[in-house]
Amino acid sequence: MKYPIGSKDIVYSERRKLRLAYFVTHPIQYQAPMLRRIAQEPDIELKVFFSSNISVRGDGYNDEGFNVRLKWDIPLLDGYAHEFLPVVRDSNTLGFAKPLNSGIKGRVKAGEFDAVWLHGYSTLTNLRAIWAAGRLKIPVLLRTDSTLFDRPRSKLKLAAKSAFFGALRSCVSGVLSVGDANTEYWRHHLGRDIPVFPCLYAVDNEFFQSACRIAAASREEFRASLGLDADRTVILFAAKLMPRKRCVDLLEAFLMLSKAGGVKPLPYLLIVGDGEERAMLEDVAKQANPGDIRFLGFRNQSELPRFYDLCDVFVLASVDEPWGLAINEVMNAGRAVIVTDEVGCQKDLVRDGVNGCVVRARDPQSLAECLRRVLGDEQTRRAMGAESLRIIDGYSFEQNVAGLRQALEALVPGFSATRAG
Repeated sequence: MKYPIGSKDIVYSERRKLRLAYFVTHPIQYQAPMLRRIAQEPDIELKVFFSSNISVRGDGYNDEGFNVRLKWDIPLLDGYAHEFLPVVRDSNTLGFAKPLNSGIKGRVKAGEFDAVWLHGYSTLTNLRAIWAAGRLKIPVLLRTDSTLFDRPRSKLKLAAKSAFFGALRSCVSGVLSVGDANTEYWRHHLGRDIPVFPCLYAVDNEFFQSACRIAAASREEFRASLGLDADRTVILFAAKLMPRKRCVDLLEAFLMLSKAGGVKPLPYLLIVGDGEERAMLEDVAKQANPGDIRFLGFRNQSELPRFYDLCDVFVLASVDEPWGLAINEVMNAGRAVIVTDEVGCQKDLVRDGVNGCVVRARDPQSLAECLRRVLGDEQTRRAMGAESLRIIDGYSFEQNVAGLRQALEALVPGFSATRAG
């Protein structure tokens, strides 16, 4: 099927690779392995254009969410062709026009691309790339993790948003959906007729499963290094300590569990991460017995599998959470997971009562009850963990490639979603 929106007059030729441009704000730790995998496709020539190098600067960068100076300990640029767009006005933060880039249309034209793919539409650079692709009659694919779990807006802002999407629809050939809630978002804003292709949010399952297996061999040594008793279960929170993540709800639920004595022996609560709310959260945690709640600070990507392997249940109590990729990561360790109904991945990854629980957002009481059920029965908890591992195997980079190929087949005449040979 060929969609007329943005389609070129020429037909892709099997005599050369399909040329695909990808625009994204900056190198992202979750995306780098996916881009390496796409670059391995024998009939796709991928070129990635970054607006900013903020995440790969030699001395690191100040992450506003974690409130620390951060330098990722995994490769973000290896294994795929990429270019940093020229910067007219640089910035130490990312925003609509931060940084301000130039040379966008020239690069789209010179690359003779068969399709342009963008992560998001909320930056000036990406909007200009969409405009350039339209002028050159190149199909445009959009991918982002947005959902309808959103903060309240005034009628004026809602009207402006509606007008924006009305104009955007005519420029977009199709969208790549990261999950069910994301599909609802696209169809709500761009119409029921927008072509939607599955490109579900995934992490490097192979890396996390391998790293967790290695961590399991020294789990007890790691437990002892943290001063944790071997007979007490572990609740893990790993995210930015910011209002939207609602770590305070987990603390309140833990304190309820402590006072009620619903789980014996009482579990530990490990909090991995940093951010603006840390001091406030530490004050709340003083109500617990010393040592029951541990604040362990920011930990880099390569360190996380040890914590995932150590925990018995992982909790993400966020509101307005587009997806929650930490859930993907910990499910690769085969662990039970608890999320709120405002975490985007809950519709796809968390099956209530099967591999974890879905609780109401901003409801510590419901969260405490769920923790008691999961931690109170070891057999149930282990069965939930096994189901998490089974589910997450279906959310992989192989699936991402398959969904992308489906989209390219639909939008680029002559390209096949089935690899030749």
